[in-house]
Amino acid sequence: MSTTTIATAKEVFDLLHDDLCSIEREFGEDAISSVKAITEISEYLREGGGKRIRPSLLLLSARSQGYSGPGMVRLGAVVEMVHTATLVHDDIIDSADTRRGRPSANTTWGNAKCVLAGDWLYMQAFRVALEERNFKVLDLLINLTQQMVEGELLQMETLGRPVTEQEYNDLIYRKTACLFEVSMRLGSVLANQNGDAEAQMGEYGHSLGMAFQIVDDVLDLTATEEVLGKPVASDLREGKATLAVIHSLEHGTAQDREAILKVLSDRSFNRVRHDEILAILVRNGSLDHAMNVAFHYAERARAALSGLPDSDYKRALLWVPDFVLAREK
Repeated sequence: MSTTTIATAKEVFDLLHDDLCSIEREFGEDAISSVKAITEISEYLREGGGKRIRPSLLLLSARSQGYSGPGMVRLGAVVEMVHTATLVHDDIIDSADTRRGRPSANTTWGNAKCVLAGDWLYMQAFRVALEERNFKVLDLLINLTQQMVEGELLQMETLGRPVTEQEYNDLIYRKTACLFEVSMRLGSVLANQNGDAEAQMGEYGHSLGMAFQIVDDVLDLTATEEVLGKPVASDLREGKATLAVIHSLEHGTAQDREAILKVLSDRSFNRVRHDEILAILVRNGSLDHAMNVAFHYAERARAALSGLPDSDYKRALLWVPDFVLAREK
């Protein structure tokens, strides 16, 4: 029986430090174009930082399954480029002014240049991935980008109206969890693992990504702008119904439902204030419900690791769900 314990944040940071530095260098080199504007935008986005959780997952997946070659640095940069491309496109679609406490790229360079820079990053990610000479890698990345684009389009079709929990789950899988899943699967592909091992790593990434996005959606409702680095309640303001909101629509009073629907349809807090919506969510236990669902996804992620041999990298993977649940931004 496994006696593996959960690692600490410092242990995980120390474990991944050198590999993440290598990925950062790779990303910087890959983000250079002969066109100055693309290089400037790509560098601005890269310097914006972020948690680098997706390349970290790829590293942990690969190393926990015995791989330690250059492919994990290359593909770690690839998944971060894909993620960065989705962020710049999301900011354009959402007309966002800030990202991670800084002006969003589109406020500086404009929408047209940023759309093209995002497209360039997608293509550059595939060009770098080609260096692996592995059709499985390309298959995973192609399916991933299709899922993410479809998810964005599906979300646009649901703006301003209630959605079911099933619709919500499909949306957050496509927009977020799919990339977590592929990051874990790519580690298995690099390690030449069989289909069962890849499926287990994929299940970990899928469940962790679902938990991550649910927590993200709760923080959008409850955190402060100073902590988030962007305006609070931006999802509701954009007409997006997330899990806590869906719960109150289904379990609240008629007055609760009417108030929430006003905000969704108006895409503003002109008629109903943000604090009024927050009070509705608290009264109906909707925020607690969403966090409980995230907790169950986190536990499913840990359970998916049961067949993985004990190692420091497995301990780190066991720690990541705690980080996802406890984060403040």
